[in-house]
Amino acid sequence: MEKKIKLHDRTFEVMIPAEKIDAAVAKVADRLNADYSSSEQVPIFVSVLSGSFMFLADLVRKVEFNNEVAFVKISSYEGTQSTGCVKQQLGIDFDVTGRDLIIVEDIVETGTSIDHMVSYLRTLNPRSIEVCTLFFKPEKYRYEQPIKYCAMEIGNEFIVGYGLDYDQIGRNLKDIYVVSNE
Repeated sequence: MEKKIKLHDRTFEVMIPAEKIDAAVAKVADRLNADYSSSEQVPIFVSVLSGSFMFLADLVRKVEFNNEVAFVKISSYEGTQSTGCVKQQLGIDFDVTGRDLIIVEDIVETGTSIDHMVSYLRTLNPRSIEVCTLFFKPEKYRYEQPIKYCAMEIGNEFIVGYGLDYDQIGRNLKDIYVVSNE
């Protein structure tokens, strides 16, 4: 069964069904549980809006340790391309000194946004900073910050759904879609 949808001027088809996404989120939650369940501190998930909200919601329901959630808003995309310039619109407004931070991203491509986030968060003096992403494009990644928690590695295709958008639409889709060749 091939599902196609139209968003703005483009047609997309299912690339990754919801069931496969859910299984990948469960696997990364298991890794986080192994690393943080015995922690004496309550880690903070730092969700990068807007794309990571669906991933974060499913992830925190699958982790078995106490946690806090904070939101930051940055943007670096126009249409289907990264601008290479990160704009921060919302930051953390409470003390995270000495705390473990887990940046939650929808997708890590070049790493420009992650580099910006890590640099910003380091100024807040946390104990540690790790990155947790739903999708990682290792062929495009240009920075040193390790991506410790990755649910899925993908190629260089432009994807939408499950929080990821195409000019602000498509975030609500439960599956991941890729541009159709038709």
